Amino acid sequence: MASLDQRIQEARLDVNRRIVGHIRAGTSDLADGAMRNAAAVYTDPVRFAAERQRLFRETPVVACFSCDLPHPGSFRTFDETGVPILLVRGRDGVLRGFLNICTHRGARLVREDEGQAKLLTCWFHGWSFGVDGTLAAATEAERFCDLLDERSHLVPVPVAERYGLVFVKATPDSTMDIDAHLGAFAEQLELLQIEGAERVKTGVLPVKANWKYALDTYGEGYHFAALHKKTLAPNFRNDITVYDRYGPHHRVSFVSRDMEAWLDQPEEAWGRGEGLGGIHYIFPNTILFAGSVSPGKGYYTTFRHFPGESVGETVTYKTIYAPKGVHSEDYRREVEAAYDATAFVVQTEDYVVAAEGWRNLTALPPGATVVYGRQELALQNQHRAIAAAIDLPLPETTQARAAAQ
Repeated sequence: MASLDQRIQEARLDVNRRIVGHIRAGTSDLADGAMRNAAAVYTDPVRFAAERQRLFRETPVVACFSCDLPHPGSFRTFDETGVPILLVRGRDGVLRGFLNICTHRGARLVREDEGQAKLLTCWFHGWSFGVDGTLAAATEAERFCDLLDERSHLVPVPVAERYGLVFVKATPDSTMDIDAHLGAFAEQLELLQIEGAERVKTGVLPVKANWKYALDTYGEGYHFAALHKKTLAPNFRNDITVYDRYGPHHRVSFVSRDMEAWLDQPEEAWGRGEGLGGIHYIFPNTILFAGSVSPGKGYYTTFRHFPGESVGETVTYKTIYAPKGVHSEDYRREVEAAYDATAFVVQTEDYVVAAEGWRNLTALPPGATVVYGRQELALQNQHRAIAAAIDLPLPETTQARAAAQ
């Protein structure tokens, strides 16, 4: 059986061969046909409510990297789904999730975003819980009689760690089959070797648009030449996409202009020293970008998209990681600069057009549609997967001349 390093090299070479083949032939991975989708998919409050429940409460979502909870007693709060959740690593090294709710009177138990603790103490009445969720102490415990026994453990929430990622299902007292959720995409995530990463910088990028409209901007490079003509277009081509689908998940690889030199180089010189890059879409809402706005640079950046209170609000939680840790202050500044460069492109270009475009969709007449071209095959499959997961078929106005790849 091939080692992990061998599998990484083989996967990278496969993608690179496809890239060189497309450059040489002037081709790209394409869907068999274009697809129309109802504009109402982005604006319908009924569909939006179903998505918030089925996708963000009942489906595993990425909360963070495992390295964000490095030690026994490390904790983080996770409120992005609208359910207050506490993630905490036990003394046994096992990561657990609980409702971040004190079992006494419902107060928020942990109020810091993250930290390190031996006990989790509620600021309302001073009840304390261990990092395993069990009640450690309650002020004047004897006055609660036997009712204290009912409140002796925080309410659990399903949590799983795979390949350096932390997944949460925001439904208390439920179960989660993370391996079934990831399916064949698990191998691709394993190849990224996220376990050795270190967080460098994090922030929030809000946008006045539906979460799917904001998410769409990460699935295609067709817009690079127009929208990003001064930022990404000088470094990346907009006419070539390498696309791989894994159930509801996918990987999209874009082509940097310096790859054109590979036509005259032996295979062993292609992308030497670089990991397996590209846009990794983890259904339903997470983009894990292995790469940078500068060719040849490799960082892990997550864009986790969560719906706001209304159909036209999205909050994107953006975090950048050093793949093998921060080895110097100069490198830390380099990674921070990469975060700033990507955030600038997203905030001043992608999310400006997303807000304008979504607002325009709300003004269209009933039955109006948007269209995804053959080069936007990731978006075609993404919207089909979302519709299937919420058991709401795409509206009848949605048509495709042929099924996407």
